[in-house]
Amino acid sequence: MPRFDPRLHLTAAIGWAVFAIVALAALAAATLASEEAERHIRADTEKILTQFANQIRYGLAANLENRRAIVRATAAQIVASTDRSADALRHHLEAVQAQFPEFVWLGVADDAGRVAAATGGILQGEDVAQQPWFRQGRQRPFLGESHGAPLLKKPPRAPGGWSPRLVDMAAPITGAASRRVGVLGAYLSWEWIERLQAELLGALDTHRPLDLLLVAGDGTILIGPAPWVGRQRVADVDVTEGGTFLVGHNARNTEHDAGLGWNVLVRQGVESALGPARKTRQIVFLVVLLAGLASAVVAVWATRLLTRRLAALAEEARAIRRGARRMLTVPAGADEVSHIGAALAEAIQHLQQEKQALTTLNAELDARVAERTARIRRLADEARQAAVTRERLRLARDLHDTLAHSLMALLTQIRLVRKLRVRLDAAELDAELGRAEEVAASGLTETRAAITQMRHNSVSDTGLGPALRELLSRFSERSSVVASLDADPQSADLADERAETVFRIVEEALRNVERHARARSVRVRLEKIVSLESGTSDLAGRVCVEIADDGVGFDPTTPRPGHYGLRGIQEQAALIGAHLGVHSRPGEGTRIVLEFDA
Repeated sequence: MPRFDPRLHLTAAIGWAVFAIVALAALAAATLASEEAERHIRADTEKILTQFANQIRYGLAANLENRRAIVRATAAQIVASTDRSADALRHHLEAVQAQFPEFVWLGVADDAGRVAAATGGILQGEDVAQQPWFRQGRQRPFLGESHGAPLLKKPPRAPGGWSPRLVDMAAPITGAASRRVGVLGAYLSWEWIERLQAELLGALDTHRPLDLLLVAGDGTILIGPAPWVGRQRVADVDVTEGGTFLVGHNARNTEHDAGLGWNVLVRQGVESALGPARKTRQIVFLVVLLAGLASAVVAVWATRLLTRRLAALAEEARAIRRGARRMLTVPAGADEVSHIGAALAEAIQHLQQEKQALTTLNAELDARVAERTARIRRLADEARQAAVTRERLRLARDLHDTLAHSLMALLTQIRLVRKLRVRLDAAELDAELGRAEEVAASGLTETRAAITQMRHNSVSDTGLGPALRELLSRFSERSSVVASLDADPQSADLADERAETVFRIVEEALRNVERHARARSVRVRLEKIVSLESGTSDLAGRVCVEIADDGVGFDPTTPRPGHYGLRGIQEQAALIGAHLGVHSRPGEGTRIVLEFDA
């Protein structure tokens, strides 16, 4: 249509220019939005996959530790039994196997390493003195891995003919006067390990399609894609398969590997993970393109409306040029017909230039406002997510340090009473139940204290010094341990997020003193070390926090499976970029020093 030809009409030219600009802006906005959304989704997905890997690894470690506790409890039952003949021992082991079928073999070896009794009579009378579980189990409860259980007559086989590693465990059997009389050994079924991994993966609160890889300590892939299992090491394969998968690795934490050194990897396909980002690109492009088309139509009709009087004047000017008219029809009170053509041309050109510049400026301003609004919203979402994550970690640490420990102790006590109830008289049974009641009451008290502390933390209101003083007062009343605080005014006035973290670190340290140190006194020192920088008038320094007790102490280099208090302190110190030092020896108390920039 001629009216939309930009060569014939100024209004058409303006409309097509607006449409072209908006179309280009739509393409650029869609591309930038897609890249930004994909980057954030990729990072968030990898973090979530890492969390899933940690959850599965911790769940696997907890279940293995539970089975090791069963082996220890069975060894204790054998010690308490009055009949230790081979038949009695075999019947007892077969009863345990019937209750926990994941144990493919249970056996009792004497102190010389010869199997005295075993389930199904397997290895009966065999020499197992060179087996790792026997050598380690003579000294302490053991949990390890065995390459195919070579002494079993028919070791389990995995699909494809590969003989997988089994989990073996043992516990010493100690008689009267702590005299060692033998070792209880066990093998766990590999099918149980696979089923446990599948159950842990299915228990995750997610609708994501996920793949799981279980990697042994030497890098061998134990669970994963069939071509890799037992034949490849994780360092020799591309677990992302050319970038088609996003991968989350569990944290490298030996406190949670249950003595096996296994690692867990969780994968998700890139297409399912990044689909929302790519859909966002299409939506943004279509929305902006439609808005540009509507803007172009409005611009065309608005321009035609505004230039109608100018077109009439131009037509009269052309008529004068052709000689059809001698003069223009001018408004009343004005008579400037002699120079109307040149003045009108200059006015039209100047007007169009100003309108085009104004349209471009408005588009740039709108784009800047939209960009800054999106940036502010994104930063607010990130800050909110970080705060929620920190709070979740803090709540997890508090609940773990109170409720989880108490429930584990209570569960162990109840299982022991249930296993031994037929051998205990009424007085002993009452004593065991009384201890279980004390454990439950202690856990309830600690949980209530943790909840009270979470509700009434006043660090941000009163400052670090007063909050620590109140914490030490409650600690002394609860534990009868003499507690003192030495704080200088500058450090005592701290009330920011770092002060909240320092308060949590001191709280966890006091909790460890109360549970493990058997101390008579504890001292907390809080001071700011100030130094005058040479050549300047600025004061620079560091804040030093020291928690010292006179308890039994411990060896910080010795791993302590199942105890996460010190690790929690290390994680919180890392959150504020602080340097943490733990100084202790058995019998010499413990001193924890925390330093960070003021």
